[in-house]
Amino acid sequence: MGRGAEGPALAAGGERPRRRWTTALVVFLLITIPAGYLVISAIQSRASGENKAEGASATGLTEGWPTRVQRRIYDVWIPPASADVAFYETNSWDTSAMYVQFITSAEGLDRFLATLRTDRSALHQGKVTIDTEHAGKVGWRLGPGEDWAGLRVDQKDPEPTLDVTVDLGNPRHPEVYLVSTVTP
Repeated sequence: MGRGAEGPALAAGGERPRRRWTTALVVFLLITIPAGYLVISAIQSRASGENKAEGASATGLTEGWPTRVQRRIYDVWIPPASADVAFYETNSWDTSAMYVQFITSAEGLDRFLATLRTDRSALHQGKVTIDTEHAGKVGWRLGPGEDWAGLRVDQKDPEPTLDVTVDLGNPRHPEVYLVSTVTP
């Protein structure tokens, strides 16, 4: 009989060849290394998501203009040359909202209202249309008082609902607060 029928050949000194150990080690490493990378990646991804959520809730309003896409989705037009522009966006399964504030000129306010297909006569004097819950999310302290005026623009779905409150304390430079709510 030849060697093939007796099983694997023994190495010198009666030991089996190291080939089985090498194969077992390679298989072990091929399984554990990718699994280890998956675990590390999952931990980093979770930490990244938690950090982003903490960062978003900690900062509230972001100084600057929302992107064009955000402005289009939330139907928000900001007059050119507006000052102190800031925004904040929230998203959930039920509702998404964009909070925007800016200071504009009297003409800028008129142009802003025109984009909503309305004018100053639609503003209700002494009325704050943004509720305290929404205002509290971004730290707004709105009204009451005769310098405040507001309106609500209801649109057909899927268009957003717009709650606008304006501080007219400085008639030359009114400050506009807007919450645009989208319900998918």
